[in-house]
Amino acid sequence: MNPTTEPGAVPAAAAAAAAAGPAGDAGERAILPVATGAQTLAAVGQLLRGRRLQALTAAAVLILGTGIGLLTAPLLGRMVDLVAGHRGTASLTLPMILLVAVAVGRGVATAIGGSLVARLGETVLAGLRERFVERALNLPLERVERAGSGDLTSRVTGDVTLVTRVVRHGLPEFTTALLTIALTLLGLAVLDWRFLLAVLPAVPVHVLTVRWYIPRAVPVYAAHRVASGALQHQLLDSVGGVRTVRAFRLTGRHTRLLEERSREAVDLALRGIRLVSGFFSRLNLAEFIGLAAILVTGFLLVGDGSVSIGTATAAALYFHSLFNPVNAALFLIDDAQSAGAGLARLVGVSALPAEPGPTGAAEPADASVRVRALSHAYTPGHPVLSEVDLEVRAGERVALVGASGAGKTTLAKLIAGVHRPAGGSVELGGADTRALGPAGVRRTVTLISQEVHVFAGPLAEDLRLARPGASDAEIAAALARVDALAWVEALPEGAATVVGEGGHRLTVTQAQQLALARLVLADPPVAILDEATADAGSAGARTLEAAALRALEGRTGLLVAHRLPQAATADRIVVLDRGRVVETG
Repeated sequence: MNPTTEPGAVPAAAAAAAAAGPAGDAGERAILPVATGAQTLAAVGQLLRGRRLQALTAAAVLILGTGIGLLTAPLLGRMVDLVAGHRGTASLTLPMILLVAVAVGRGVATAIGGSLVARLGETVLAGLRERFVERALNLPLERVERAGSGDLTSRVTGDVTLVTRVVRHGLPEFTTALLTIALTLLGLAVLDWRFLLAVLPAVPVHVLTVRWYIPRAVPVYAAHRVASGALQHQLLDSVGGVRTVRAFRLTGRHTRLLEERSREAVDLALRGIRLVSGFFSRLNLAEFIGLAAILVTGFLLVGDGSVSIGTATAAALYFHSLFNPVNAALFLIDDAQSAGAGLARLVGVSALPAEPGPTGAAEPADASVRVRALSHAYTPGHPVLSEVDLEVRAGERVALVGASGAGKTTLAKLIAGVHRPAGGSVELGGADTRALGPAGVRRTVTLISQEVHVFAGPLAEDLRLARPGASDAEIAAALARVDALAWVEALPEGAATVVGEGGHRLTVTQAQQLALARLVLADPPVAILDEATADAGSAGARTLEAAALRALEGRTGLLVAHRLPQAATADRIVVLDRGRVVETG
């Protein structure tokens, strides 16, 4: 008798949509860390501090509910004895009333206890999620890029979903199952200690089943997580870069990669399903052995007059009532393994050290930018920038041009602090970026690329991310400056209109104008626009170029330019070729 399960709950390998990182890129990508078992337990213990009373209350209510439920078997046994003794139907009235009371009492106590356990789990999980999100948002972008977008997104989506499901449903069920098993065995001992001995032959089968299952299941589920992450990463790459894929006729190659990674994920999921089938077949064998032993023991004890038929019936019912709790507890080991892996991945990120602070007390003296002998390589032996020298005066607007792969975006990211240079230095207002620290660099420089994001929620709140205390008048002024106020006021609810996922859909040009409006509100001394108009059409590009010029007024600007009109508006043009500055003027 297997516990009833939902399609999404079995097996955990098939339900898990998380990943440690692309399987095929393990040697190329530095995936984000995964916590050890000790680190995970320590993190959960830290989150549980101050909630002991809540945990004890939940346990007490569950014990009460389970204890009440165990009265069902003795009452049924009593009814069997009354029928066997020909005591008449009137004698069954009280046991039947007590059975109804037991059912109601158990249901109420179990519901309250399960709710308390779920609330405790949700509270702990919420604390972990907050730590995870806080640390993930403050991860160095270089670290995220090295890991690949699939790694972090799979943790944010798949791992959080899996752990949440186990906390909401698995944790109360597992707690109830363990209490039921313990108290039922105690009830068997109370009926007659020989009934408890009769259960023992089933125990080795359960133990051997778990020992057979876990060593085989854990590697399969871990491999499935990696394969699922590789598939998710490939989907992000292929769908997100669909224009490039089509332009370079890479559709066939990307289709083959998707097929290979999908096949690998499906094969591992099927292996997990076969393991689960073998797991339950062994549990059914244990149930047969245990119930047969109980029935034989009851037959012998009734035969020699040691116990009544009702007592033997109660013992059989007790053992039968163990089927679902034992199967659930053992099966939930599967969910626990999968959730534990997801939890370790969340703790691995939340336990990362905070970003380094400034190494000195330096502050930018002005809005100038100076690059000295700057070198960088994503892969050792393949430099992207080599000995680059560049000086941008405060308030100057410089365009970076060059062929694709010349190093323009890399130079922009190094100045913005996204990457740390392999050699040389970057100075902002005369202060070295290492002395300023990541937070100091972010206060000084804002980088806007062609990949902008519209956050779900009211448009005004989207803009206030750049300046939380911005007034409605300041938001309107920022929108007007980038020529977006007219279309924002034309929205159904103006700046209060919900945009982003599930809300009003914005065009590419409008989304980029919002990014420029955020730049105006943030008001950094230095702004870098990395092909910020590349995804707009011709008319949209002209609108964005005019908006970008107004957004850059009063600040130092670097433009990674791909259009001649955009470069022509700069005070100076710097040409890069193969990672070096070859011309300026």
